[in-house]
Amino acid sequence: MEVNLAEGYVNEPIDSKLNLVSEIEKLKKEKNAIILGHYYQLPEIQDISDYVGDSLGLAQQAAKTNADIIVFAGVHFMAETAKTICPDKKVLLPDLNAGCSLADSCPAPDFEKFLKNYPGHTVISYINCTSEVKALSDIICTSGNALQLVNSLPANEKIVFGPDKNLGDYINKQTGRNMVIWPGACHVHKRFSVQRIVNLMNDHPDAKVIAHPECESDVLILAHHIGSTSALLKYSKHDDSKKYIVATETGILHQMQKENPNKTFIPAPPDDATCACNDCQYMKLITLQKVYNSLKYEQPEIIVDADLIEKAKKPINRMLDISAKLNL
Repeated sequence: MEVNLAEGYVNEPIDSKLNLVSEIEKLKKEKNAIILGHYYQLPEIQDISDYVGDSLGLAQQAAKTNADIIVFAGVHFMAETAKTICPDKKVLLPDLNAGCSLADSCPAPDFEKFLKNYPGHTVISYINCTSEVKALSDIICTSGNALQLVNSLPANEKIVFGPDKNLGDYINKQTGRNMVIWPGACHVHKRFSVQRIVNLMNDHPDAKVIAHPECESDVLILAHHIGSTSALLKYSKHDDSKKYIVATETGILHQMQKENPNKTFIPAPPDDATCACNDCQYMKLITLQKVYNSLKYEQPEIIVDADLIEKAKKPINRMLDISAKLNL
């Protein structure tokens, strides 16, 4: 069969009776493949993944896997990161259209011009960026380790932080620093409606609001707890409340509900009267059929230029090294 990637993924009609899950498991064994899935993926994708986590955990898993093939059930920058960490492995992204609005908000040429205004600054880039932006950076961070990484640097160190403005503002407030911040944003986390969250709080006075630091500051003010996706999951597991309003992408609710079957999780609504949840349009492009086709044909493959890998790998490795020293 001819494989046409014009649409960004292998588009082959599949017999509806085919047991995709068992076929995927069979292909994984045959090809020594592993599926790494992000918390924001569809529930069925999370359930077939060998590891489900946030960006830090996924990078750590990619670094230590013995698999020959990594199927990345996430978005493009995540698959690029895995390829940078493991250049000798084949990295597949089931749909090349699975991009990231935050990464798109920071084009590398513009970021490079921006950095020229701040000589002598350490450049910390959130992992939600392209390989080209990573190559311009000194350290990569995730929402799970950003605070600790910044605090590990001398208090007087001059820092440029990008591309997420909300996360950068949150870190400045928490650390008392004055980092220079690139004005990027995630389309999911900037859309939450403060008024609709307040309405939910009034309807559910026993619920705690938990929020991702990529949210706008007026949403974070309402939160009882702020943290990365993995931190929010951990908090919901160990906290003694029974109900939560969750201000991050809705995919995380699947893991929260699995680990806390007797608790209630309510997705915080966006500023859109027609919708009660807030999904990442890119994360939700990955389907079981696309994962199956990707494994079967080993396409679409993520290719990163060798020189770019060498440049982008240094700040990623620095993040992994510092995270290991801090036991993150």
